[in-house]
Amino acid sequence: MARSKYNPQRQRESRKSARFQQNGEADWEAWLDELLQEVELAPPGSTPLEQAQALIYQAWHEPDRSRRLELARQALDRSPDCADAWVVLAEEAEEVAEALRCYREGVAAGERVLPPALFEQDCGCFWQIPEARPYLRARVGLAQCLWLLGEQEAALEHFWELLRLDASDHLRVRYLLLEALLIRNDLKALRRLIDMYPDDESAAWCYSRALVLYRSEGNTLAARQALREARLANPHVPDYLLGRKKLPRPLPEYIEPGSEEEAVDYVSVALPYWKNTPGALSWLRQQMARVRCR
Repeated sequence: MARSKYNPQRQRESRKSARFQQNGEADWEAWLDELLQEVELAPPGSTPLEQAQALIYQAWHEPDRSRRLELARQALDRSPDCADAWVVLAEEAEEVAEALRCYREGVAAGERVLPPALFEQDCGCFWQIPEARPYLRARVGLAQCLWLLGEQEAALEHFWELLRLDASDHLRVRYLLLEALLIRNDLKALRRLIDMYPDDESAAWCYSRALVLYRSEGNTLAARQALREARLANPHVPDYLLGRKKLPRPLPEYIEPGSEEEAVDYVSVALPYWKNTPGALSWLRQQMARVRCR
């Protein structure tokens, strides 16, 4: 999430990854089952919003960019409250400022559809409400755009609120927030976030937990235990972090938990955070040497 030129293709890939994976695992069958349950043609007598959403389901499966844009605009003609239509337009935007505008419109559209009381009554389980999912998708995109534009505090507020609304984190917001907090070196917030998902066994989460503990405590028993648990989750990561193996190009497209591909995917993002943590790579090297001597 380092500040960079807006890349709409990366935005689309990020949303695809969020749908296809949960807790670091690619669950294609579950995603397809859920999609088939959610996607349906607008029935006769459906509301304008339902008709608009049906057009967006078509847009998601449309390979041609111009056709996707056309379907999104048609959806907005049917109902300006179709948040997912604004998300499609944002994902296809060529500049981050335009994407930001579309995501803002999407969030506003989502808020118009949802009863205000819902934000407190169903807090924590928003994803279980199909009408709330477009709102969540728009708000994730808004937070990412704000971060890219340097509005870090506003972005962080959105990330935390998204985790409050969807405690199970179906859109993998915690990984975006984790990276943002590592950049800011906010150790208190990092510890809070790490503790919120103790059952996440992905390489990204386990090795980040070890790194956060080392940053805040140094070479403590808790940090060493976290590193041992991370190695159990994925033993391939240290070789790439320590430069014993070079990261391949291109990066892997499909990832299995505990695999070398997962290690490559994690290190391709996280290596700068290890390098920028004084003593972290030396500590990792020492701990790995002790493992080999046993």
